[in-house]
Amino acid sequence: MKYRTIGSAPDRRREVSVLALGTMLFGSVTDEKTSFAVLDRYVEAGGTFVDTSDNYAFWTDDGQGGQSEELLGRWRRSRGVGDEIVIATKLGARPLAPGTGYVDNAEGLSAKVIRESAERSRERLGVDRLDLLYAHIEDHAVPLEETVTGFADLVAEGTVGLLGVSNHAVWRVERARSLAAAAGLPGYEVLQYEHSYLRSRTDVPGDLFPDGSLAAAGPDLLGYLRAEPALTLVAYSPLLKGTYARPERPLLPGYDHPGTPARLAALREVARDTGATVNQVVLAWQLGGEPPVIPLVGVSSVAQLEENLAAVDLELTTEQRGRLDEAH
Repeated sequence: MKYRTIGSAPDRRREVSVLALGTMLFGSVTDEKTSFAVLDRYVEAGGTFVDTSDNYAFWTDDGQGGQSEELLGRWRRSRGVGDEIVIATKLGARPLAPGTGYVDNAEGLSAKVIRESAERSRERLGVDRLDLLYAHIEDHAVPLEETVTGFADLVAEGTVGLLGVSNHAVWRVERARSLAAAAGLPGYEVLQYEHSYLRSRTDVPGDLFPDGSLAAAGPDLLGYLRAEPALTLVAYSPLLKGTYARPERPLLPGYDHPGTPARLAALREVARDTGATVNQVVLAWQLGGEPPVIPLVGVSSVAQLEENLAAVDLELTTEQRGRLDEAH
């Protein structure tokens, strides 16, 4: 395993593995025995960066979520896991009532919700301090100043370490960070967005962003990260839900456009050259890119995890990376 540092403050920055493990369906679709086996193997391989959310996986039972955090809490206790494993969670997108959704009835990012939701996450995870806490989705009803202060208060109290943001417009991220800096408060340092080798359109509606504007990390976000090297990008859905490994699957709507075939062809050529799988090439491309990315992989078996772990040691040549980057 390889590692990198996230965060900049000496008392809060953490060293994490360059491959993060997503646990969205652990404790719900993925049963406890399998979830524990995947987590155990990930840690055995040197993995130290686990991702969850307070709303995972509300859609599996028309509930409000919490299953993933609860499973991680049981796993931590049964294995004696301490602060050597960095667990990131999110708040803001938990449905306010069972049977509702995060788009039209989310808990939001008020100071009250931030405090209460973080406390519930600590209880489910069985920790005194959340290593990394994300603002999961935008809340247009609450002033950014309130959200910024709400998160910063938890850091000051010692119940949260690093702060992150997911699925927000770049201008809102910068506005929030500027407000925090002006007030001398900690701000967002880790950004989590959908990001993969295939380029996504920005005009395809989705559940979370009806105008398609935030379907995936685009040029604006990547340019922002290059200008702010202290920030870290964590990429969710790096393998596009099996798209690369299963050619018979229809492309996700945002990735079905004229530029995709050339990218797929280049990807398959490089996979043949290296003897690696297409999934491994995608992950290696992210890990060695500029800016570097921490892929957040979601798996449902130890075998899938093993394939992803092997990507950490796959080094693409300059020529191979050029072929991948230049395909249109």
